[in-house]
Amino acid sequence: MSVFEAALGRIFGNPSMAVAAVWISATTSEERPIRVIRRAPDRITEFGAGRYVSDSTMVDVRLSDLPEPRPGDLLVIGADSFVLQGEPVRDRERLVWTLDLRPS
Repeated sequence: MSVFEAALGRIFGNPSMAVAAVWISATTSEERPIRVIRRAPDRITEFGAGRYVSDSTMVDVRLSDLPEPRPGDLLVIGADSFVLQGEPVRDRERLVWTLDLRPS
């Protein structure tokens, strides 16, 4: 285990940083409990001469918890359900996925 993996284990295990979630595969209906770090950055979209700010929901999840997320998969966080939209993106160290979500 690398130093980065050990640090991620501590971060994702910290209840102040990460929350429990359930991943449900869109193709096989497999379910897996995971921990995610939830983010909600503003997204700026340009259309013609206008710029529009909209809410977004993104989560970070360790590759060791979720090796192959796919668009269409479902994430349940508390009472909220989200669908994974777009392709998941890995960090430089290939340890964390960033998933772009939309409400289901």
